[in-house]
Amino acid sequence: MSVVAITFALVALAEIADTSGLVTLVLATRFPARWVLLGVFAGMLVHVGVAIAAGSLVSLLPQRPLEAVLAVVLLVGAVLLWREGNEDDDDDDDDEVGGQAPRTRWGVFATAFGVTALSELADPSQILTAALTARYGDPLLVAIGALLGLWAVSAIAVYGGNRLRRYVPVVWITRVAAAIMVVLAVISAVDAIRG
Repeated sequence: MSVVAITFALVALAEIADTSGLVTLVLATRFPARWVLLGVFAGMLVHVGVAIAAGSLVSLLPQRPLEAVLAVVLLVGAVLLWREGNEDDDDDDDDEVGGQAPRTRWGVFATAFGVTALSELADPSQILTAALTARYGDPLLVAIGALLGLWAVSAIAVYGGNRLRRYVPVVWITRVAAAIMVVLAVISAVDAIRG
């Protein structure tokens, strides 16, 4: 159960600082929240499936090289997350949805699914999910924790709006998540050196 909790916390932190939460928020202001949320949830399911598959492949490496690869992957994820936190969150989000507005519930679902699935590729939360899968060797528990973390943040983005950002700057959330990833990278590097 601790794998689920650790994964949930880390992925949720990484996703709160991510721009896809803003995209979800924008979609929810334009379309019915229920259909946006269902589309986002489906997109996150694909996102986690890809990360779990990648992490499972990486976990096939022998232990020492695995720890070295994990250290590098976590450091890359931390750098990406740190850089994303430095980006201007006030960019014009109108370009994210683009084109004509969908006219049906399924059109809203498909739009939310497509935007989420595409915006999450090689995202820090996906890299983190893959690394945690390789580290813990339990894809099911990592998938459950990652999905719950991603879905919770998406639900907050849709229903809670932008309130958290009034109290806690996104840059600090990003820094905390990046720092945790660096700590995990150091632990993996030490394990790789020790053998």
